[in-house]
Amino acid sequence: MRIALGSDHGGFEYKEIIKERLINAGYEIVDIGVLSNQAVDYPDIAVEVSNTVVAGDADCGILFCGTGIGMSIAANKVKGIRAALCTDTFSARMAKQHNNANIITLGARTLGIELAYEIITAYLSEEFLGDRHLRRVNKIDAIC
Repeated sequence: MRIALGSDHGGFEYKEIIKERLINAGYEIVDIGVLSNQAVDYPDIAVEVSNTVVAGDADCGILFCGTGIGMSIAANKVKGIRAALCTDTFSARMAKQHNNANIITLGARTLGIELAYEIITAYLSEEFLGDRHLRRVNKIDAIC
């Protein structure tokens, strides 16, 4: 599985830690940036990760910022993206199973690193259930 990772300066440290863990777990990583903790505008990174996922150059994306909120809002502006802010493992599993989320966002200032990794592994271990959920996802995707 190929995962696009991105963060702003507030999520840089978490992105780097998670990147190493995911590589060690056998995932292929596309690191969109940032490459330091220098201040950047998070929408730029969210759009780049989103475009990478929509283009099929990654199977899914993970975005980090201070709270995960801004990244989620920005990513969801890109057609074809269903980004979910996840704060626990249950919401991460449901984001994949029911909503076929192709990006999750996390807050580096609101979650401990171990919980963040648990959320990510919960998300990555799930599959979209389809069936009645597909009809709903198709309705979401049809929204302009």
